Amino acid sequence: MSKSEVKTSLLDNMIGVGDMVLLEPLSENSFIQNLKNRFDHDEIYTYIGTVVISINPYQSLPIYTADKVEEYRNRNFYELNPHIYALADEAYRSLRDQDKDQCILITGESGAGKTEASKLVMSYVAAVCGKGQEVNKVKEQLLQSNPVLEAFGNAKTVRNDNSSRFGKYMDIEFDFKGDPLGGVISNYLLEKSRVVKQPRGERNFHIFYQLLSGASDDLLKRLKLERDVSKYNYLSLDSAVVSDLDDGANFRIIMDAMKTVCFMDNEVQSVLELVAAVMKLGNIESIDEIIVLVGSFYWTDLKEICELLGIEQIVLERAFSSRTLEAKQEKVSTTLNVAQAYYARDALAKNLYSRLFSWLVTRINESIKVHWLFSKKVMGVLDIYGFEIFENNSFEQFIINYCNEKLQQIFIDLTLHEEQEEYIREGIEWKNIEYFNNAVICDLIENGILAMLDDECLRPGTVTDETFLDKLNTVCAGHHHFESRHCTNSQFLTDHTLPHNCFRIQHYAGKVLYCVEGFVDKNNDLLYRDLSQAMYKARHPLIKLLFPEGDPSKMNLKRPPTAGFQFRASVGTLMKNLQTKNPNYIRCIKPNDKKAARIFTETLVRHQVRYLGLMENVRVRRAGYAFRQLYKPCLERYKMLCQQTWPHWRGPLFALEKKRRECLEVLAAVIQKIYRGWKQRKHFLLMKKSQVVVAAWYHEQHNELTTSHFFLQSRKILRELKHQKQCIEAATTISAYWHGTKVSSIQKKSIPNFPYSITTNYVFQIQKYFLDLKKKIPSMSPIDKTWPPQPYQFLEGTHKELGRIFHLWRCKKYRDQFTEQKKAIYEEKLDASTIFKDKKALYPGSVSQPFKGDYLEINQNPKYSKLKGLLEEKVILADVVHKINRANGKAGLNCSLCNWSVFVKCAKA
Repeated sequence: MSKSEVKTSLLDNMIGVGDMVLLEPLSENSFIQNLKNRFDHDEIYTYIGTVVISINPYQSLPIYTADKVEEYRNRNFYELNPHIYALADEAYRSLRDQDKDQCILITGESGAGKTEASKLVMSYVAAVCGKGQEVNKVKEQLLQSNPVLEAFGNAKTVRNDNSSRFGKYMDIEFDFKGDPLGGVISNYLLEKSRVVKQPRGERNFHIFYQLLSGASDDLLKRLKLERDVSKYNYLSLDSAVVSDLDDGANFRIIMDAMKTVCFMDNEVQSVLELVAAVMKLGNIESIDEIIVLVGSFYWTDLKEICELLGIEQIVLERAFSSRTLEAKQEKVSTTLNVAQAYYARDALAKNLYSRLFSWLVTRINESIKVHWLFSKKVMGVLDIYGFEIFENNSFEQFIINYCNEKLQQIFIDLTLHEEQEEYIREGIEWKNIEYFNNAVICDLIENGILAMLDDECLRPGTVTDETFLDKLNTVCAGHHHFESRHCTNSQFLTDHTLPHNCFRIQHYAGKVLYCVEGFVDKNNDLLYRDLSQAMYKARHPLIKLLFPEGDPSKMNLKRPPTAGFQFRASVGTLMKNLQTKNPNYIRCIKPNDKKAARIFTETLVRHQVRYLGLMENVRVRRAGYAFRQLYKPCLERYKMLCQQTWPHWRGPLFALEKKRRECLEVLAAVIQKIYRGWKQRKHFLLMKKSQVVVAAWYHEQHNELTTSHFFLQSRKILRELKHQKQCIEAATTISAYWHGTKVSSIQKKSIPNFPYSITTNYVFQIQKYFLDLKKKIPSMSPIDKTWPPQPYQFLEGTHKELGRIFHLWRCKKYRDQFTEQKKAIYEEKLDASTIFKDKKALYPGSVSQPFKGDYLEINQNPKYSKLKGLLEEKVILADVVHKINRANGKAGLNCSLCNWSVFVKCAKA
């Protein structure tokens, strides 16, 4: 073993303990100390079984090189030192080799390094999967979608210089070989309130600063912008420049990335025009701060905004100064005051940017989506905003923290709850390990706070943030995780850390104080219909797509769903998607609040370890089995080896893997042998045919010509034959290429990755099978049981199924010939069969005789009608009988309908 190989061993040169399951003694202090010891030596990754703990180093480390990628490629999970590449490789190989859909769940606080972790996972998978021009193009598009979405969806916060202000989940789709085919991106609730207002010390979205810093003078002139950030009210000035971010260089990277993701030049120009319009909307101010009257105010920069959007100035001016209310057939126009005009301006800016971002995601999906008809393997990567506790927490932080509660619930269910339930279910001796289940908090938010917020937004009457808080105080007062100053139980009446306009929730990650100011407006997320209609009138190519509700012909007076309802539904869909895949966890930890390298704050890390449930996770892994795998799904890939022994194999897996590789090599050799033999035989038959033609011409001419004349004629014939042969070969070649192209196009859609010859032979066999079957179709009689013999062994199931379907079809065709009268007669025949078949000797001879109907006119007999109304059973057969008197043995004359009840019972028997 070489020196380099020794260094890569898990146990050699190990700093601390790489897997917390092996930590001795196990305690919270030893857990924290082990993390600190490894962090001090730049070992930022530690395992808990298959869970990766990642500590943000706040610096660049030389552990993500191409050599590192090759080092971890196709290696067992515990074979090398802990690394995020090991988890990515394990997930990718499980997807490729075992056909298990995977998802990478990356969780942690804001600033813990989730976005960087997701990019590392995607870059590793892109590096180890297949090569080729098309594959490389797909990989490049998947990777380049990240910087575009980060520019428009990320911003600097007090916790993180590149904080995701939206949720992103990407499904990367692979073919059966493990090569990427494309992907689908889902985005969740962009924090659009940041467009018009940012907390102190934070920035607006990156794209605004990147555009002003990196765009050329000519581009800025076309966009009617100036390079000075202070010229725009929507852009924060105290944090306009970030030391770790080069906005100018990043803008050029984004422009290149948009081209890679197949954005057209006119689309890029349209996107930048909308970004510029949003910036300039913040500069629109009223001269008169007391009242705004139609026609008596002036908006600065309004003219340039209208030119960017392609809208008439008077139309936008009217939309900013008045509002039209519609109810059924009535319209009422009201003039907006200054506060309402500013609200309308900010609402338009937020909606314009938010819809532009959604359009970007849709446009990227169009470029990277998979045009594939067959089953795909999927790896999902979740990069979503982390848990946030700011000085002032509003509706956005409430929604973000709710999403993190749901992700924590999945982690608890899969790693703590279901794993312990599995041991109990299989009858294994197990001592239950206690843990905190945050399902009660999720229920409080979903069915309590969000539900009541929607009720408040939708109910008639005056609705304010105060009325919403009053309702919360009444309904949620008894919940252990809800705190408010005005709870009915007065428990927190003297708590001065809890303001009157706030409520507090005890989340899994700690208590968070939320200010209700703006909750109702942000949940309503209303945009005046006048503004939507004004935007729809714009000549800009994107605006009509972004504001479809502005179309007067499709006006909808129905109230749109609230922001909370939409987010709750999308999170529910995300959770269902994640639960269908095999999860892989990366738990990100923030070592300090200063965003500085080499600082490890033990109290902060301890808090995160506690609320992430890492100690409980270690205890469950230590108490359970180190390796678990479902038996039959594990062996599915070896089903091809032996039909007799499947699924009863009891040998080691490595022996199965060896046999599978040998079987694949044999199959490959057989396929190559058959194909080459077929190709050589085809060439031989063509040569044989040519030889026969030449010999026939020779013998025919030899009998008619003399020897001297024969040689002259032979030369002429030879030239003609060569010419004919060339013509035939040319025609054959052209025909072959044409047919090959047609079959190849069909092959790519229906039977991928098979040789052309095998596909063509298969198609011809199927075609011949159906044509022969058409000639041998049996009679159309439904009692005919014959069916043509099976021509090919591989069509056994299909041949039987076609026979069954044909029989059902001809039975239907036979039934369709019946009239209603004939159907009634056959129903009577069926009833007669039920009564008399195998019970009456003369019955077979009467089957073919038609019924004569009611020849006695029994239905007109009043006594029969009376009796029929009294009976619950169906009267199947009736007749007029003669009654024999028991006293004297005399028969009555045509005594109609005597002893009916006895007759009916006999008829039933």
